[in-house]
Amino acid sequence: MKAWANGRLLESPATPAISVLDHGMIVGDGVFETIAVHADQPFALTRHLDRLVASAQGLGIGTPDVEAVREGIAATLDGQDVPFGRIRVTVTSGPGPLGSPRGEQGLTTTVVSEPCPKPPAVSAIATVPWPRNERGALAGLKTTSYAENAKMVERALAQGASEAVMPNTLGHLCEGTGSNVMYVVGEQLVTPTLASGCLAGVTRALVLQWCAGEIDVVERDAPIEVLQEADEVILVGTTRDIQAIERVDGRELAAPGPITGRAQEIWAREVVKDIDP
Repeated sequence: MKAWANGRLLESPATPAISVLDHGMIVGDGVFETIAVHADQPFALTRHLDRLVASAQGLGIGTPDVEAVREGIAATLDGQDVPFGRIRVTVTSGPGPLGSPRGEQGLTTTVVSEPCPKPPAVSAIATVPWPRNERGALAGLKTTSYAENAKMVERALAQGASEAVMPNTLGHLCEGTGSNVMYVVGEQLVTPTLASGCLAGVTRALVLQWCAGEIDVVERDAPIEVLQEADEVILVGTTRDIQAIERVDGRELAAPGPITGRAQEIWAREVVKDIDP
């Protein structure tokens, strides 16, 4: 693992680098991206950095220095052997007072890169009762305010699942704490619309794009209970890629199902064509 902060490669990830008054720590006032690494190369980096900028601007903290972030990524990957791994880029509003109002000292930017094992090809999910607010101030933004997600995923882990999936305030299926959700009904692959309040996932967008010509794939909102009736259920995300789900709460499914398998084949074929699509 290597770490970089505000233009400086750190001696180690444990090296002190940011103020205890940083608003990312004080009130969770920041945005982030997690980027997959394949064979030492960041995957879909431009898409992730575009979303980082959009999240920061949507949060109102300013515009991150994308070129500096790219330099930080290169510096943290240099000298590492990363057949598969992840990069975490975090941008906060910087040091501020002990309260919600922001300071004026500029953004704090950090990058951490590390090798990591690939998630399993098949997993389980648990639905949770707490809704995502599709009309909230943070809807659709990838912010560091993840305490709610942490509580949800801990509940899922306690039930033997790897991810928690939540509804929105309308009771419609929304997303996982760190993933987008897709499901199969008949021959159709369905995922919630962005109006549901789910994050505009990079993997989600690529699955929609790459599968469109070979699978009937649509964006449609439906009650979260649809997961109890779907023929197949899938999680998609930066390190998960396309992950088949064999259990939703207490309901068992054959995984991967035929549509899931087809989507995985398309992904494997397309992902090697361009490391930064």
